[in-house]
Amino acid sequence: MAKNSGAIRGPTIIDVAAQAGVSPMTVSRVINDRPGVGPETRQAVNEAIRALGYTPNVAARSLVTSTELRIGVVYSNPSAAFMSDFLTGVFEEASIRGARLILLKGGEGGRPPSVAELKALVASGIRGVILAPPLGESPVVLRALSKAGLPMAAVGAYDVEDAICVRIDDRRAAYEMTRELISLGHRHLGFILGNPDQAASGQRLAGFQDAVRETPGVTTVIAQGDFSFASGLGAAEQLLEATPPPTAIFASNDDMAAAAVSVAHRRHLDVPRELTVVGFDDTPAAVTLWPPLTTVHQPVRKLAAEALGLLTAEIARTSPDSPARREHVLEHEIVARQSTAPLSLG
Repeated sequence: MAKNSGAIRGPTIIDVAAQAGVSPMTVSRVINDRPGVGPETRQAVNEAIRALGYTPNVAARSLVTSTELRIGVVYSNPSAAFMSDFLTGVFEEASIRGARLILLKGGEGGRPPSVAELKALVASGIRGVILAPPLGESPVVLRALSKAGLPMAAVGAYDVEDAICVRIDDRRAAYEMTRELISLGHRHLGFILGNPDQAASGQRLAGFQDAVRETPGVTTVIAQGDFSFASGLGAAEQLLEATPPPTAIFASNDDMAAAAVSVAHRRHLDVPRELTVVGFDDTPAAVTLWPPLTTVHQPVRKLAAEALGLLTAEIARTSPDSPARREHVLEHEIVARQSTAPLSLG
């Protein structure tokens, strides 16, 4: 399996915020010389910038006009770890481009904001919108924003009319992970499906099934989840009640994979000696449990930053006769950790 390269990155706005003990938005205000920051806080931020050697990308910021660029960010996702990475990526890119973010959070479990809340967001003077999954495929959200004529960028979405879509190849990623499980000797596979209203869920299931069809003798059992930890608990229990139970479980995100590991521990099953578990996303959740998860690395921060960069370019575009490319696919990676092992025949 491929592993993360471990390439050294330069300091980011998040590092500066942590050093100064403030929020990324406060750092952004200081960098862009905006009001609303006290002198002591401003000094602390500037000292952190100097200490870390942080340098904002002035060239990228110059792409923004002198008029304040307000970008709406509409988000709601059952995975807190995913949302943390997503918002970090958006904040970092916004600081580079001198953009002001107007955040609108939907309801629990990925529910969209109300129409009234969306109208208020539009009325705030935003010039474009970033949509976090699953809201990039929400009819309520898309209708309200399309009616307003605002440029949109949707992360993790597929073929959304009037929106730039930034994602990975979910089907290929799931196929590659499933092939890894099969190569370890596993022939009874469990799969936990994500939110049925998200295209990425169907793509990941399709990739899983593509790999299974290539190998005779592989049996599968599938349980429905919704990308939340709680749904993963119920789905894992359902899979492990099957006859025969799977020797490996592939969950459609890390939160549900972590839930599967929890269920295995409760049943006194050793992971990975008696049950292999893999996930998808490579969020912080993948490395904060034992054993750390083998997972698909989806560059969530980079996806969010790319979406904001593309949206900014769309807003600045002056030639409507040459439409920008609408689908942008970034690379994924399989990251091997300690939650996988060859099938034990003992």
